[in-house]
Amino acid sequence: MKKRSAALAFLATLLVAGTAFTQDATDTLPAHPRYARLTPHLRSDIAPPATPLTTWNGSFTYGGQTYKYNMVGKAPGTGASTTVPAFLIPIALQYKSGTTTRTFSPAHKLSNGQTVIANTVASPIFQTGIDFNQGGTDLGNTQYIDAFQRGNFWSKVSKAPGYHLLLGAPKVLPIQTFVVPAVDGSIGTEFGVKVGLADINWFDAQLQTLITKFTSIHPNTLPIFITYDVYLTQGGCCIGGYHSSTGSITAPQAYAHFTYIDHPVFSQNVSALSHEVGEWADDPLVVNTGGNPVVCGILEVGDPEEGFTNYGGFPYTLGGFTYTLQDLVWLPYFGAAAGTSANSWETFQGNPFGLGICNNGG
Repeated sequence: MKKRSAALAFLATLLVAGTAFTQDATDTLPAHPRYARLTPHLRSDIAPPATPLTTWNGSFTYGGQTYKYNMVGKAPGTGASTTVPAFLIPIALQYKSGTTTRTFSPAHKLSNGQTVIANTVASPIFQTGIDFNQGGTDLGNTQYIDAFQRGNFWSKVSKAPGYHLLLGAPKVLPIQTFVVPAVDGSIGTEFGVKVGLADINWFDAQLQTLITKFTSIHPNTLPIFITYDVYLTQGGCCIGGYHSSTGSITAPQAYAHFTYIDHPVFSQNVSALSHEVGEWADDPLVVNTGGNPVVCGILEVGDPEEGFTNYGGFPYTLGGFTYTLQDLVWLPYFGAAAGTSANSWETFQGNPFGLGICNNGG
């Protein structure tokens, strides 16, 4: 984040019920690039599902204290591969002003002839085709988050190379259209781009209702909601994505949202998606519903990187399109032994070298 102390205070407000949309009428409030992690919507009166998410437990010791975590998949030392079924749910936001209506829809066709939805499905988040060689360590020709997690536990994965954490080919569900009430959003210009703006708490309430309508979504899957050229807000702009969970307190349904911005600015193409899926992988809100605790707060692996050049994003070309994927921090950034990760790096991209334990929040 650009101004870390202020941004952390901003982020803290996102963990509780928020306020209504407060963008000023002339749209002069400064844009703050950030992400969110909403308090889980969990209930003890709901029976646990028969299909919980596959997770494993681990820990590390730093400063004389042991930090326990729960992550998606099977333990890296087992050499086992896990594929999590994924859903991609396109959300179109519609704004009405008098007789004028404008809709921001992921069905929009991009300059490469593909829709936003198709371009997302073809991205390195869901597809293989890139050999991720980080600092001379070959993590494999695989999906981006799988390569990230293999490098995170390279001391074990190098001896058990069968380990993988993969997303299945996403099932794209029908586009859902939300009409944004004037009190909860409007059209504005952020980072020089004309975008739709919507209050995150209003938006999340719509998702909560929507999740219950899709009977094929279960806790062993990851539903991902996608918007196009839209930023979420809370007391100002701009939130590029968030993750949370809902349902049974004993086996929550994790879910994520990201926005696809079709311009070289914050949340460019699938950068927000890489951020949110990376954080879901390391902190899926399953066992410890308050989040995996670490010395600098919670185990948010994307947040420490978003304030660097290009918002922590790096270019990768696949299928003739250059995607922006955000760097993510590995466990040594939070205090785990450096030798656990590839090259003893603190981040997937080694960006920057010598970042320091919890030096940029968590």
